[in-house]
Amino acid sequence: MVGLLALLLAASLALQPPTARKLTQKDINAAVLKTLQTTVLPSPAVRAYDAIIPSVVRVIGLGKPSKDKDGGETAERSVGTGVVITDKGIILTNLHVVQGAQNIKVTFADGLEASASVTGTQPENDLAVLQASKIPDDLTAATLRSTAGLAPGEQVMAVGYPFGIGPSASSGVISGLGRTFRSPEGKQPISNLIQFDAAANPGNSGGPLVTMEGEVIGIVTAIYNPNQQRSFVGIGFAVPIENAASAVGMHPF
Repeated sequence: MVGLLALLLAASLALQPPTARKLTQKDINAAVLKTLQTTVLPSPAVRAYDAIIPSVVRVIGLGKPSKDKDGGETAERSVGTGVVITDKGIILTNLHVVQGAQNIKVTFADGLEASASVTGTQPENDLAVLQASKIPDDLTAATLRSTAGLAPGEQVMAVGYPFGIGPSASSGVISGLGRTFRSPEGKQPISNLIQFDAAANPGNSGGPLVTMEGEVIGIVTAIYNPNQQRSFVGIGFAVPIENAASAVGMHPF
């Protein structure tokens, strides 16, 4: 009997789960290191693009309809970019993209197309404020960041529709701050600009210049080409977001 009881006791102890070992900091460090070694993380540029793209819109300005050579009706148009700064459908773009347009159309990141109207302008900074007539249900406004503390060499990305192709992303660095630029057709110089070297071309106008966190620090407004051609040679300019935000009477910080 005693032997049988001992055998039963041993069996019951064998069936009990082992006591869990308490995790140590060494175990945690090893697990984190293994994850870092086996997981491919997205690059800063990919994260920046993913953060800003829901807020980027294509902007088309349509002029007066006219007859083409085949007798059909066409309308002059300009193509640019805009960035949503409130979830109510307020969009910042360049004034030269929509100036003189009879109709303005915007296309959101999800493909929704809508008409838009100009609700404000800031000619000294080539800025226009648009209000879309309808917006996506899940519209996301861009995150704005102060330009205070920015320095030459900091990585940035320009997102937009160069030559109508896009959305397209290009990356580079801040080349300088506090620049002044007068375009060949400009009546007055624009001052306090951010100079950058991320590729920008016609169609990028009005699009966001963002940090590697996807935060908007400026609105792309001009490119410099000493040959006065409409192509990029490495010098682009953006209006600081503080100026852009003031165009709609808001301060983002």
